[in-house]
Amino acid sequence: MGQFDWFAKIGATPQAVAVLNDQPFLFTILILVLIGVIAQGVLIWYIHFATMKPEQKKKKEKKGDEKKGGGRPPAAR
Repeated sequence: MGQFDWFAKIGATPQAVAVLNDQPFLFTILILVLIGVIAQGVLIWYIHFATMKPEQKKKKEKKGDEKKGGGRPPAAR
């Protein structure tokens, strides 16, 4: 019984479980790499969001805007 025997229940081969039980540092590296990739993705998304031009951002439409002007163009008011 090793520390990573639960991997066999989720589909890992006996050889993979044996390697992880022998070298648990590989699992730590895997988790750190996954966290790093996710962090880079979030950073890229934030840079994209922060540098968007105002006309590229979705604007919230107010429900009462259509009735406010009375339906006439601004020059006819």
